[in-house]
Amino acid sequence: MEKIFTGKVALVTGAGSGIGKAVALELAVHGASVVVNDIHQDAAQKVVEQIVSSAGNAVSISGNVGKPEDVKAAVDLAVKTYGALHLAVNNAGISGPLGPLAELDIQAYKDLMDVNLHSVFYGMKYQIPELIKVGGGAIVNVSSILGLVGDPGAAPYVSAKHGVTGMTKAAALAYADKKIRINSVHPGYIDTPLLGALPEAALAGLKALHPLGRLGTANEVADLVLFLLSDKATFITGSQHLVDGGYTAR
Repeated sequence: MEKIFTGKVALVTGAGSGIGKAVALELAVHGASVVVNDIHQDAAQKVVEQIVSSAGNAVSISGNVGKPEDVKAAVDLAVKTYGALHLAVNNAGISGPLGPLAELDIQAYKDLMDVNLHSVFYGMKYQIPELIKVGGGAIVNVSSILGLVGDPGAAPYVSAKHGVTGMTKAAALAYADKKIRINSVHPGYIDTPLLGALPEAALAGLKALHPLGRLGTANEVADLVLFLLSDKATFITGSQHLVDGGYTAR
């Protein structure tokens, strides 16, 4: 296994399960020291234990990414533990309220925006200065297919993920001269715990939305994220990258 991230320090939010966990594990396999951040400390620590048991380097920290002080604490831990920060994946997210916009609860809307949109701002606010200190780096913000298209029953989620798309473009332009690359990844419906509570009929309906006829896997998203973080993507910034089984091609 080529250790393409040897000497690099990476921070991954929402890394206790799903896409974030897959990204954290793969970064460690490829040589990175990883800060595993999740709202659930037990889940984050289990990922760390899995990494360490395979001779990797990782540390966990819990926190609510909707709170700027918690986001800053994760960045500070990376620098305190490993001396620097080179890579970041702002992945944490929730599904939030569903239904016609006029019928949605306002507080539920605000809670979703805190986690799915504002957290990305907080993340980059504290990550970018550390990347500047080391001469550059890479950030991947996990948006969604719904950061590119609409859904009549998910206005808050669609709005947040479109916001992530636009914020990524603006930040990429602002820091290109600092050798910081910032891109967004847009998964289709992925087989993660976020979908685990859905009944089988609902899952079948989601699968049918993808021309490939199935849900994606967390590892398929992680492969794309790692590519964008790597030196194989040195001329890619400010762009949107789909891993959606053909969902948005229709």
